[in-house]
Amino acid sequence: MDRQPGVSVRVKLTLSYAGFLMLAGALLMGAVWVFLLSYVPDRAMLINPDDKPDGGVFPIRSVLLETFAPRAAAVMALLLVFGLVGGWILAGRMLAPLTSITDATRKATGGSLSHRVRLPGRGDEFRELADAFDTMLERLEAHVAEQQRFAANASHELRTPLATMQALLDVARSDPHRDTDAYVERLRAVNARAIDLTEALLVLSRADKQTFTREPVDLSLLMEEATETLFPLAGRRGVALDTSGDLAAASGSPTLLLQMTTNLVHNAIVHNLPAHGFVRVRTGVRSGNAMLTVENSGDLLSPRLVSTLTEPFQRGTERIQHDHAGVGLGLAIVQRIVHVHDGSLTLTPRADGGLRIAVLLPAPAAHPAEQYRKPISE
Repeated sequence: MDRQPGVSVRVKLTLSYAGFLMLAGALLMGAVWVFLLSYVPDRAMLINPDDKPDGGVFPIRSVLLETFAPRAAAVMALLLVFGLVGGWILAGRMLAPLTSITDATRKATGGSLSHRVRLPGRGDEFRELADAFDTMLERLEAHVAEQQRFAANASHELRTPLATMQALLDVARSDPHRDTDAYVERLRAVNARAIDLTEALLVLSRADKQTFTREPVDLSLLMEEATETLFPLAGRRGVALDTSGDLAAASGSPTLLLQMTTNLVHNAIVHNLPAHGFVRVRTGVRSGNAMLTVENSGDLLSPRLVSTLTEPFQRGTERIQHDHAGVGLGLAIVQRIVHVHDGSLTLTPRADGGLRIAVLLPAPAAHPAEQYRKPISE
């Protein structure tokens, strides 16, 4: 916003300091003058020489005024100069932290997010502002770095299926004895992966924007819908799907929470043992919060690997070897959805292999039980 140039805050504070000092001086001079007037007569009065050794005439108001007024004016002028100089110095010292914050803000506007104000000294209003600004810069820098890393990874992941399709088309065009059906099937599989990745990116973007209406949701109903949808996949992969749970009331977007539940169950099914594995899904309440746990058998996972599974496009080597390895965004989407719903996500490797994931979501205000419903599929 363009603004007309105005008086600086330092000048305003200086004038304020000088003005208050002049006002205090004027009040003091006025009080002294009124006090003197109460003891000085308005006409000449002889005094008894016996009462006053040096004798003479008691001073009158006019003489006192001629003597007092010039000296009072000199004192007021001195106060004015002292107020302006002292106010300018004090205002500069007081506003120095604000100048540092302003400089840091201008650097941040120019795209530099690595600097910090770091005001020294004890806590006061300016230092609280500087600390809050440093915290904002730290979070903003981390967010921008994450977005840049995500954009680079997304570009790489999207480029892979597109390059694969281009290579298949080039080979098919140069192969006179090509099997058209085989090439079409491979192109269809690669294209389906690109579509899945694009849809996952859209879901992740929508979760980041937090543009949804909160309403009461029962996680047990979402669990039923998600497992019912994924039951055929579990059957084809020889995975036993075991579900049970009580009402787990939460508040949020039914669509996003269904996506979260589906991703967790799908992840547990896909990244499981080749045969005779299991997936257990439970819902309940813990410490007043809605809880959803998904536990699956599988390969042994190290704590270090588990700590990276919620990062976008992070897939362990042992996981990529499976069919339906996914696009590497399943748990990243889950983490974002849990975050925008003010919940917590905990990943724990099982001693016997596999993974246990627990989601805690804040319970909503009291609602009638019939208000908890399944989301309408879009």
